[in-house]
Amino acid sequence: MDTATIFDDTKNRMVKSIEAIQRELNTIRTGRASPAIIEHLVIDYYGTPTPLTQIAGISALDPRTLIIQPWDKSTIQSIEKSILTSDLGLNPVVDSNTITIPIPTLTEDRRKDLVRLLKSKAENGKIAIRNIRRDCLEKLKSLEKEKSLSKDELSRSQKNLQTLTDEYIAAIDKLASSKENELMQI
Repeated sequence: MDTATIFDDTKNRMVKSIEAIQRELNTIRTGRASPAIIEHLVIDYYGTPTPLTQIAGISALDPRTLIIQPWDKSTIQSIEKSILTSDLGLNPVVDSNTITIPIPTLTEDRRKDLVRLLKSKAENGKIAIRNIRRDCLEKLKSLEKEKSLSKDELSRSQKNLQTLTDEYIAAIDKLASSKENELMQI
């Protein structure tokens, strides 16, 4: 294994971490209707836990309303139950063929709670990036011990690794800041 391979692997893992944190942040509701708020819900579909996106179409009717259109009408009750038992604080309205979810406006206290949750998720993303950096650093040091890498090359690689890490941590900060601004808008 050489430094280029190690850096490619590290970069790929960091990109995947950024994508994961972005998905996590999308699940935090902002007072605006977005299908991402409920996409992660798991529905009991004939005894099998199934993601909501696999059994229904989800769309935003307007900035304050989500519409769920199940492909199998017998799943409406299961979907409603899953939404009610989730920690989202949403109250679905069941029609004959669809479920309408009005998105209530967020109170100031709820916004502050969501900002705290957002910062916690962002910090977890930064920890993941730092763990990837640590793994890469261990690989580089083992190459140096095997005499495949000189001390100068190790030092240069460490600086490049830190630059890469700073870049991805800044990307997480940018995502979190953008989501926080979205949350605090009334």
